[in-house]
Amino acid sequence: MGWKEEYKKWMANDALEGSLKEALHAEKDEKTLEDSFYRNMEFGTAGMRGVLGAGTNRMNIYTIRKASEGLARYVAENGEEAKKRGVVIAYDCRHMSPEFAYESARVLGHHGIKSYVFETLRPTPELSFAVRYLNTYSGIVITASHNPAEYNGYKVYGEDGGQMAPHAAGAVTRYIDAIDDIFSVQVADKEALIADGMLEVISEKVDTPYLEKVKTVVVNNDLVTNHGKDLKIVFTPLHGTGGMLGLKALESVGFTNVIQVEEQFVPDPNFSTVKSPNPENRAAFEVAIGYGEKYDADILVGTDPDADRLGVVVRTKSGQYDVLSGNQIGALILHYLLKQKKAQNELPQNAAVLKSIVTSDLGTVIANHFDVKMIEVLTGFKFIAEQIHQFETTGSNTFEFGFEESNGFMVKPFTRDKDAIQALLAICEVTLDSKQAGKTLAEDLEEIYEQFGYFKEDLVSLTMSGKDGSEQIENIMKSFRAALPEHMGGEAITKVEDYQLSERRDITAGTTETIDMSKSNVIKCFLADGSWFALRPSGTEPKIKFYFSIKGQTENEATEKLERVRDGLMKTVEK
Repeated sequence: MGWKEEYKKWMANDALEGSLKEALHAEKDEKTLEDSFYRNMEFGTAGMRGVLGAGTNRMNIYTIRKASEGLARYVAENGEEAKKRGVVIAYDCRHMSPEFAYESARVLGHHGIKSYVFETLRPTPELSFAVRYLNTYSGIVITASHNPAEYNGYKVYGEDGGQMAPHAAGAVTRYIDAIDDIFSVQVADKEALIADGMLEVISEKVDTPYLEKVKTVVVNNDLVTNHGKDLKIVFTPLHGTGGMLGLKALESVGFTNVIQVEEQFVPDPNFSTVKSPNPENRAAFEVAIGYGEKYDADILVGTDPDADRLGVVVRTKSGQYDVLSGNQIGALILHYLLKQKKAQNELPQNAAVLKSIVTSDLGTVIANHFDVKMIEVLTGFKFIAEQIHQFETTGSNTFEFGFEESNGFMVKPFTRDKDAIQALLAICEVTLDSKQAGKTLAEDLEEIYEQFGYFKEDLVSLTMSGKDGSEQIENIMKSFRAALPEHMGGEAITKVEDYQLSERRDITAGTTETIDMSKSNVIKCFLADGSWFALRPSGTEPKIKFYFSIKGQTENEATEKLERVRDGLMKTVEK
């Protein structure tokens, strides 16, 4: 069926939900209509994420029901015990988030599957914890993470509390794809489910045990207990879920001098005080920086709308405030954790750290310095969760830290997803340690560079929406594979890793070996000194991302080389 036929089918449906029907009748732009109907919403690497609205390629109650029907069939396939254990559901502050949460529960209830729904918005990492704490068979969180206000999303978790592993996600996808008529999905009555005990609305049932676990993230309890009040912290949840639990977590361990960015503590689906609620970007911290300057704060911290990512702004020696990258935050936390644990003789011989393949190698150099193993995984915290499960099953390694360049961090594995509440405590402890030594966090980072080498990272994202955009992204990857350049920015390419082909090719040695990972549409090219760049289409957004990790003997050398390699790659892509 072409997009126009699908569009007509929706228009002819008299039972179509009212606001969606109105939106369809009002929309006259054919390109927008084509984008809304030319494909089904994809259940990708972390579930679904997209623009709200009517259509098969939009987030609405019908695409939510269809995804939940696929999950329900998967749970039912695993027997009555799985159905009885049920599914826990959380949601954030976005438009339609509560409605989507209860629509999911209604679909599950129709299949005799119990659901637990948080009564108000909760952070994604608490949902991960709740799956483990309540021993449910699965979990759902309704969120679009740090995307703009017009987005929402749907992420599914496995029984380990991690985002659903590829084999399980594949099974759910097959069930979803088998549904021919999106309007055929049956739902149970919400109030009847509550009366029958098949839908349990939960409030603080999980908050207290989660916060107790978060307190264990602190490494030097004496430092934080005795001096935590001396650290001046500005905190913003960017209108999302991080405010309540983040503030409680900080105060519970001794960080009591917290200045709230009041206007951003109010949940707001429009994110009215920011252009985009992404704590990776300086623009998201404009209001918080004003607070920092007013109160002379030591550190500014911000969580994204579902509180799984943490952004950090530090005060430099000159008194200015600079936004740290996810790579820099990860390096600071990792170095502090390993240094403290080694000093306390609490670093096991089989200690291991986990990072994604597009995260800076600075973390690897730091781990090697402390004789700690660094293991790389594909992008997505579910792959970090898989490795932790393997550690626990085999006893091969002890997990010490996991992180991704996109501002995702996990200090302790009581959650199995990135956790900004954990990271909030960790980076504040690192900052307090610096302050006690008479330094700023920026100076601490400079010392790390001086010791381990200057690493400069960058990320370029190109948004290519709609059907034409998808084809453009596909063509970029195809053309790059078909005609791999020998040089980039004047630097020879010496090794290439193609994760779709599961192939690692050493150009200098003329050898090829297999990459023992799941397939993923990523190409990573290495230069002679170990610097690299990578191409990766996003699994959740209409974007292709270009990652750069360049090192040099000095900051200027690394910066100059980064500019050459980045400019060279973008010119190659634009040809």
